[in-house]
Amino acid sequence: MPLPPTITLTTDGFEVDAAHLADAFGLAAAAVPGLMRAGLITSRCERGEGEDAGRFRLSFFHAGRALRLTLDGNGTILSRALFDRPAPRGLAGPGAQD
Repeated sequence: MPLPPTITLTTDGFEVDAAHLADAFGLAAAAVPGLMRAGLITSRCERGEGEDAGRFRLSFFHAGRALRLTLDGNGTILSRALFDRPAPRGLAGPGAQD
Protein backbone atom coordinates (compact mmCIF):
# COMPACT_ATOMS: atom_id res chain seq x y z
CA MET A 1 0.00 0.00 0.00
CA PRO A 2 1.60 3.33 -1.02
CA LEU A 3 1.97 5.99 1.65
CA PRO A 4 0.05 9.27 1.33
CA PRO A 5 2.27 11.90 -0.36
CA THR A 6 1.48 14.66 2.13
CA ILE A 7 0.84 15.25 5.79
CA THR A 8 -1.93 17.65 6.74
CA LEU A 9 -1.20 20.83 8.68
CA THR A 10 -4.21 21.69 10.88
CA THR A 11 -4.84 24.45 13.41
CA ASP A 12 -3.76 21.95 16.11
CA GLY A 13 -0.54 20.91 14.37
CA PHE A 14 0.32 18.17 11.89
CA GLU A 15 -1.93 15.21 11.18
CA VAL A 16 0.16 12.21 10.16
CA ASP A 17 -1.41 9.11 8.67
CA ALA A 18 -0.69 6.09 10.89
CA ALA A 19 0.60 4.28 7.78
CA HIS A 20 3.79 6.40 7.88
CA LEU A 21 4.61 5.27 11.42
CA ALA A 22 3.45 1.69 10.90
CA ASP A 23 5.70 1.35 7.85
CA ALA A 24 8.71 2.83 9.65
CA PHE A 25 8.38 0.84 12.85
CA GLY A 26 7.06 -2.45 11.46
CA LEU A 27 3.66 -2.10 13.10
CA ALA A 28 0.03 -2.49 12.09
CA ALA A 29 -1.45 0.94 11.35
CA ALA A 30 -4.36 0.16 13.69
CA ALA A 31 -1.89 -0.23 16.61
CA VAL A 32 -0.30 3.22 16.19
CA PRO A 33 -2.94 5.39 17.97
CA GLY A 34 -2.96 3.16 21.05
CA LEU A 35 0.83 3.11 21.23
CA MET A 36 0.87 6.90 21.00
CA ARG A 37 -1.74 7.25 23.76
CA ALA A 38 0.31 4.88 25.94
CA GLY A 39 3.44 6.98 25.34
CA LEU A 40 5.22 4.13 23.53
CA ILE A 41 5.47 6.22 20.37
CA THR A 42 6.51 9.79 21.07
CA SER A 43 7.05 12.74 18.78
CA ARG A 44 8.66 16.14 18.42
CA CYS A 45 7.99 18.96 15.95
CA GLU A 46 10.60 21.58 15.06
CA ARG A 47 10.06 24.68 12.93
CA GLY A 48 12.88 25.75 10.62
CA GLU A 49 14.53 29.14 11.02
CA GLY A 50 16.78 31.21 8.76
CA GLU A 51 17.40 29.40 5.49
CA ASP A 52 15.15 26.56 6.73
CA ALA A 53 12.18 28.89 7.36
CA GLY A 54 8.97 27.36 6.02
CA ARG A 55 10.17 23.82 6.72
CA PHE A 56 9.32 21.53 9.60
CA ARG A 57 10.98 18.46 11.06
CA LEU A 58 8.75 15.83 12.63
CA SER A 59 10.53 13.15 14.64
CA PHE A 60 8.86 10.00 15.96
CA PHE A 61 10.45 7.59 18.43
CA HIS A 62 9.54 3.97 19.17
CA ALA A 63 11.42 0.96 20.57
CA GLY A 64 14.92 2.33 19.98
CA ARG A 65 14.15 3.60 16.46
CA ALA A 66 13.51 7.11 15.16
CA LEU A 67 11.68 8.32 12.07
CA ARG A 68 12.50 11.85 10.93
CA LEU A 69 10.35 13.58 8.31
CA THR A 70 11.32 16.95 6.86
CA LEU A 71 8.30 18.77 5.41
CA ASP A 72 7.59 21.92 3.50
CA GLY A 73 4.86 24.31 4.68
CA ASN A 74 2.23 22.35 2.73
CA GLY A 75 3.06 19.08 4.48
CA THR A 76 4.86 17.53 1.52
CA ILE A 77 7.63 15.19 2.64
CA LEU A 78 11.00 16.52 1.46
CA SER A 79 13.09 13.83 3.14
CA ARG A 80 12.60 10.75 5.30
CA ALA A 81 15.20 9.12 7.56
CA LEU A 82 14.90 6.07 9.79
CA PHE A 83 17.65 5.26 12.25
CA ASP A 84 18.48 3.56 15.54
CA ARG A 85 18.14 5.73 18.60
CA PRO A 86 19.37 4.19 21.85
CA ALA A 87 17.34 4.95 24.96
CA PRO A 88 18.75 7.78 27.11
CA ARG A 89 20.89 6.63 30.04
CA GLY A 90 18.77 5.46 32.92
CA LEU A 91 15.69 4.98 30.71
CA ALA A 92 16.69 1.81 28.87
CA GLY A 93 14.41 -0.40 30.95
CA PRO A 94 14.79 -3.30 33.37
CA GLY A 95 18.03 -5.23 33.10
CA ALA A 96 19.63 -2.72 30.74
CA GLN A 97 23.31 -1.89 31.08
CA ASP A 98 24.29 1.80 31.22
